[in-house]
Amino acid sequence: MCMSIKNTTQDVKDTLKLQPKISVQGKIVCYKNSKQTLLDCLESADIEVHYHCRDGFCGACRVKLVEGEINYPMGEPLAFVGEQEILPCCCIPITDITLLIDE
Repeated sequence: MCMSIKNTTQDVKDTLKLQPKISVQGKIVCYKNSKQTLLDCLESADIEVHYHCRDGFCGACRVKLVEGEINYPMGEPLAFVGEQEILPCCCIPITDITLLIDE
């Protein structure tokens, strides 16, 4: 199992040129717009993720990162995030990722 969270701006800019792919709920979604959050990308692909704040404060959008790397461009979220969990409302993928969303 490979999972990590990065916070280096240059690595993120270099990697996003590759358009990471997101595997979730049997779908493959391409992350094409580096200006949007992972949550925005999932919503545009009609993948439902429960959320409340969109700023990393409440933690309602918490999903499991099974594989890949993400970045929190605005800094670590304030909500509690357990091991292998991420908040798509305030992160972006920097590699291909696989997510598990509780329904």
